Amino acid sequence: MARRGALILKATGNTFTHRWLALSGLLLAALPLPALSSLDYTPNQRESVIEMLEQLEERHYSKQAYDDSLSSEHLDSYIDSLDRNKMLFTAADIVEFESYRLVMDDHLRKGKLDAGFAIFNRYHERLLERIESVLETLPETVAAMDFTKEESFALDSESRDWARDNKELDDRWRKQLKNQVLALRLADKPEDEITPTLEKRYKAQLQNAQQYNNQDVFQIYANSLTELYDPHTNYLSPRSTENFNINMSLSLEGIGAVLQMDGEHTKVSSLVAKGPADKQGELQPSDRITAVGQGKDGTMEDVIGWRLDDVVELIRGPKDSTVRLEVIPAKSTSPDERRVITIVRSTVKLEEQSAQKKVMEIPNGKDVIKVGVIDIPAFYIDFDAMRRGDRSYKSTTRDVKRLLTELEQEKVAGVIIDLRNNGGGSLQEANELTGLFIEYGPTVQIRHSSRRVWRDGKRLKTPFYEGPMVVLVNRLSASASEIFAGAMQDYERALIVGDRSYGKGTVQTLIPLTEGQLKVTESKFYRISGESTQHRGVVPDVIFPSIYDSDEIGESALDHALSWDKISPIRHDKYGNLTSLLPDIQSLFRERSANNPDFIFLKDQVKLAQEARELKSLPLNEKARIALRDSQEDKALSIENKRRKAEGEALLATLDELEDKEMQKDLESTHPPALTAATEKAQDDDDEDVLLTEAANVLVDVLLIQQPNVALRSAKEASP
Repeated sequence: MARRGALILKATGNTFTHRWLALSGLLLAALPLPALSSLDYTPNQRESVIEMLEQLEERHYSKQAYDDSLSSEHLDSYIDSLDRNKMLFTAADIVEFESYRLVMDDHLRKGKLDAGFAIFNRYHERLLERIESVLETLPETVAAMDFTKEESFALDSESRDWARDNKELDDRWRKQLKNQVLALRLADKPEDEITPTLEKRYKAQLQNAQQYNNQDVFQIYANSLTELYDPHTNYLSPRSTENFNINMSLSLEGIGAVLQMDGEHTKVSSLVAKGPADKQGELQPSDRITAVGQGKDGTMEDVIGWRLDDVVELIRGPKDSTVRLEVIPAKSTSPDERRVITIVRSTVKLEEQSAQKKVMEIPNGKDVIKVGVIDIPAFYIDFDAMRRGDRSYKSTTRDVKRLLTELEQEKVAGVIIDLRNNGGGSLQEANELTGLFIEYGPTVQIRHSSRRVWRDGKRLKTPFYEGPMVVLVNRLSASASEIFAGAMQDYERALIVGDRSYGKGTVQTLIPLTEGQLKVTESKFYRISGESTQHRGVVPDVIFPSIYDSDEIGESALDHALSWDKISPIRHDKYGNLTSLLPDIQSLFRERSANNPDFIFLKDQVKLAQEARELKSLPLNEKARIALRDSQEDKALSIENKRRKAEGEALLATLDELEDKEMQKDLESTHPPALTAATEKAQDDDDEDVLLTEAANVLVDVLLIQQPNVALRSAKEASP
């Protein structure tokens, strides 16, 4: 039997459709350049697919058999992974592929990969022909484009039928090219640089297509099946295994991001907590990278259509060097919006991921109430130091315990545990951390694919922090974060506030195959209430406006994600009467947020970004396209000025003024003047975290309702 690998408790989304890797500073071998003849599978791949099917059916949590029904879905999934936008295959090709629909399951059990390689070779041939055709006539085609003509480019490929013939495909490619030219024009690309930019882009795509090898084909074919089981079950080729191990080690030198392919774009899947990109603050999950530049003024290299490996090679680099990324922001108000983000490369260090504390002073009439905040970016533990017997080894629980002691010495009235953007980590630490806030009891239930349930938690009665608590989460709080937050909610030990969490409630294990590895979902997390954290996540007691679109980010946004369900609950104590307080707490929150200009601003921004994503097509008439862009920018300006008016700030005439102010602020932060106490306070006000402030307000509400005397005593102690 294949040996079990390490449990994987990080939420990185569906990042294996083609291949993915972390932006590390380690060198990766270049892919060999195969001949352009048809690709075929190897004996090792025959053995690997047989092993993979056995492991999927035996060990995957869903216990799903690879039968005719799944074979049918596999065919559709594979065709979609190759030609998602329906730009290469014709309806006749699809009819021809129908012969494979109900036999792929029988073939794969025998190690026959003929269907996958036959379909891929057809795709490969068509792709090479199309790109070569575009390059042959590109200058003439661009020169002949008429941007006064009323026509549009379809964005919703799912509702598009397969092309009837090559003539219809010709028209789709013509419109795609015209849309690309128009997007460059609206991005203020000089007219004489547009054709060279597109030539370079399509040559890169051609080189990409020429580099496909049988490992690539096998990985795409295998993953179009594994991801039907769930989005975290993936086949990793030998090359992807190497990159996966680099990512899990966290010895990253670069910008600290995980990327995936999204059509012809490279998309940000997640950011490493406290990594360079995370600390810089502008790059966000679901941003799509369109160009990369070296240094502060190096030429921006267009990377649309590039292999993911090559984009990573361009982005990574030595510590303290600078890289610039041009991105289409996930929260863009216009499909033509571009933003350049400058990041200084560095190494992600364990100490930078450590929990940190601060004290907030919340006004209460003429007095203030002191609230402690502990920010936990990840659930970490230095296993090597612990095994060596180092008594000072670092871990989340050890650090938080020390910080709690310090905050109690500073006489805070309550504590906020900030888990925003915490993508998970050590299950052991999630359990240990819970033990700091309860006397004893269970923390989590884990149900294996065998349906055996394992329970973990605090087994001995020991002292714990008894003060009032709030736990702040958002859409990027995942896995171990959800276990802790769910336990705090079930024990009524803390109020959970913020946005619904990610919903990654599954556990993966790595299984070696003859060639590569299988990462398979083998278990599922359940709270002590019996509710799964899977798919639904942890729903806060008090829901704040979200800065993330749940249709784009989170488990529920992933295809074939395992569903939410329940098992038997475990008897457990309840430490507070928080459920009875909720109506009053929620009422006070609604009163505050109804007139909170920052909350209103967040809601309006999310709504505008959703409108942009719901566009089904883009006009190819230049005037109509500019009018669409201007309309979206006017709405964004209106939203910004609405907030500014409510907060008594000067209104803007254009969004460019806001960008100029942000640029000036960046320059000043690069070369800061000598700070006085007054300017430091002003900067703190400028950088106010409105969601954290509201979490503190909720905690104060709890104090004033539940323990008014304690709250007033804290206010007096904080007064000068």
